[in-house]
Amino acid sequence: MPRTLIPLVGVVLAACAMAAPQIPEDASVPVISVQQTRVVPQTRTEITLSFAPVVKQAAPAVVNIYTKKVVERRVSPFRGDPFFERFFSDMFPRGGRQQRRIENSLGSGVILDESGIVVSNHHVVAGADEITVILQDRREFQGKVIFADEESDLAVVQLSGASDLPTLTLRDSDTLEVGDLVLAIGNPFGVGQTVTSGIVSGVARSGGTRNQGTGVFIQTDAAINPGNSGGALVDMEGRLVGVNTAILSRSGGSNGIGFAVPANLVGRVVNSARSGATELVRPWLGLAGQSVSGELASAMGLSTPRGVLIDELHSTSPLRAAGLKRGDIITDLVGTEINTLQELEFRAATSQLGASVGIGYLRDGQPLSATFRLAAAPEQPPRDQRSMGRGDPLPGLTFVTVNPAVIDEFSLSMSSRGVVVLQSSGPARRIGLRQGDFIRRVNEAETSTSGDLADRLSAARGQVTLFVERNGRTGEIRYTR
Repeated sequence: MPRTLIPLVGVVLAACAMAAPQIPEDASVPVISVQQTRVVPQTRTEITLSFAPVVKQAAPAVVNIYTKKVVERRVSPFRGDPFFERFFSDMFPRGGRQQRRIENSLGSGVILDESGIVVSNHHVVAGADEITVILQDRREFQGKVIFADEESDLAVVQLSGASDLPTLTLRDSDTLEVGDLVLAIGNPFGVGQTVTSGIVSGVARSGGTRNQGTGVFIQTDAAINPGNSGGALVDMEGRLVGVNTAILSRSGGSNGIGFAVPANLVGRVVNSARSGATELVRPWLGLAGQSVSGELASAMGLSTPRGVLIDELHSTSPLRAAGLKRGDIITDLVGTEINTLQELEFRAATSQLGASVGIGYLRDGQPLSATFRLAAAPEQPPRDQRSMGRGDPLPGLTFVTVNPAVIDEFSLSMSSRGVVVLQSSGPARRIGLRQGDFIRRVNEAETSTSGDLADRLSAARGQVTLFVERNGRTGEIRYTR
């Protein structure tokens, strides 16, 4: 019964008690038996009565996930001695014996296939040595991660020996609107399966949340707490609209701002896992851009700030091939309005590779449109990653030839070219090389590819000079071989 009716009911009952006629003690009082039949609500009026039918339909497909991970740490030889532990423990950071311990964590997941395909958060199952999945009916299964995508904070777990399991169907998350009723189902604080209700308080929330997923999120005020991660956000028909992934909180508990990965991206991840892929391959757009602010809109003669301004296009970008250029403003992709770079990348990620999609943009204030094909970032020229070890010219150096795939993977500038350092340790780090450095020349010889750099380093003798670009500035590193 709605809370607003409770005071009125109390008044009515009190009035009835006051006005009720006296009944003789020997009079028989009829007993009325009322049998309630609960069904899935069909109208907005019915839905206000109870969420129970929706919960009964959706909850069996939401599971609890328990993980174990064995970690090793070094124990100080001074452990237990107050004097030495206080003054000398830091002198031997690598000393002492190894101690193994087990870290336990908990979370939630959603069954999306009768054969036991469960989607959860990447941070729930990442690095786990053992995964135990418990269903609402207390059945237990061992799970194995078959797909992981840290960027979206999604992972897919396959249950061993599972069949005929309850599942949830996916709803097109693009149809959600602010104000829609939703339920969050999960295992907060390990107390067992719990359901909280709320509304969609925001859609297409861009950016990252505490390093747990980046991109576009559904925002909800349904209470989400630690342990809810990977659980279901469902609509009033029991369909999955998102996977709960993070909260915005200073205390660590729910403050009414939770985030869920939209179902459209969840569907793309699950389909990729079913096809045998182990990670999500995103379409490459080959651009750098920024949201159009009020100041930019005024400077460009726009009536309202909207869209994404293209700052830079790679020479092999599919958008460049479709006719777009630097200074154009992208306003929509696949028919959906775009206002941030994260939204643009999300819309591309939820579409299938190989599909031809439409894009709308403004040039000199005039609306234009084009069509281009979604494809992964090309590996041309080949990255040819190389690592140098003991006996090589510069041990501890790992480097790669820059290509669009490398630019996309390591978030490099669209104008990046040549050879970039991926890792620097040992002698390579001692001479001053750092991750992200571009090595342009060895002595007077240019290095355009990994093969060039390997050959130049092998041939160099005596005093060696490396011409290095770091953060847009060029310098020299000298060492003697």
